[in-house]
Amino acid sequence: MTTLLVASSGGHLKELHHLHRRLAGVDGPFRWVTFDTPQSRSLLAGETVEFVPFVGGRDPLNVARNFAPAHGALRGGEVDTLVSTGSAVALPFFGLARARRIRCHYIESAARIDAPSLTGRLIGRVPGVNRYSQYQGWRRQGWSFGGSVFDSFVPGPDRPPRGALAKVLVTLGTYRGYPFTRLVRRLLEILPPEAEVLWQTGDTDVSGFDIAGHEAIPERELSEAMVEADAVVAHAGVGTALAAFEVGKCPLLVPRRFSLGEHVDDHQPQIAAELDERGLAVSVDADELSFDDLLAVAARSVASPAQAPAFATSGERLGAAPRSRSENSS
Repeated sequence: MTTLLVASSGGHLKELHHLHRRLAGVDGPFRWVTFDTPQSRSLLAGETVEFVPFVGGRDPLNVARNFAPAHGALRGGEVDTLVSTGSAVALPFFGLARARRIRCHYIESAARIDAPSLTGRLIGRVPGVNRYSQYQGWRRQGWSFGGSVFDSFVPGPDRPPRGALAKVLVTLGTYRGYPFTRLVRRLLEILPPEAEVLWQTGDTDVSGFDIAGHEAIPERELSEAMVEADAVVAHAGVGTALAAFEVGKCPLLVPRRFSLGEHVDDHQPQIAAELDERGLAVSVDADELSFDDLLAVAARSVASPAQAPAFATSGERLGAAPRSRSENSS
């Protein structure tokens, strides 16, 4: 039998890729469903993947377009388990999977610290789906704590202090429709002119600046660039943070602000603060960013424990059969 792994590209996909072999009671073979991007092709090279139409934020038309691919992926009885970290692309898969009595697990993104996303709330209306938060502070009906994707990392040893920065990597993520011009403008004010800077700019138009921006950089190339960089500066996206942690970098996370039209809500300030508190990143608002902040992250590192903890719930293996409504309400 097969486990189907469904996620949007970007941070949702990065989380699921990092978590899928830590899921207690869930085994391969695995098949993936996501969007066709340079990141997803690079990250999932060698895996069995089905690419489906892109679904943006609050995008019901494209959610509906994915019912046909979901039906095709689930028919035939091969899939016995469905796991997703979101977002809306997963909705038709959960509805059809539960109609076929397929075991379903929805892991809310680590970006959602105190409440489920819109997708998480909608998934909660599908009977029989096991739902998991990555934060113990949640006290919401029907949700269990399963652990966190960030539990695989701890603060590493300090690096020798640097007086100069030769290479800097800047990544603004690839989420569509939300530019982050404010960060670009501030960085150009503080970056030393002699520094070699690689810019992944996503949907931010940098044609008015004297820089060479790359809309999207494949996963492996981005990781290699992070290894070589003295400092990594990024929007506070979960996927970007994980990519930095995996190569031992402590990133400088600059959260997008909803009030300034930089994202759909204010989850990025929350996630930046969480990772700063864990000692895995440094969080600074774009308007307050300084050269000293770049030097600070250049002197820090992130490490991985010898063995990452399994993702599970309190006394319940993730692969267990879905609980009844009465059990979920207790």
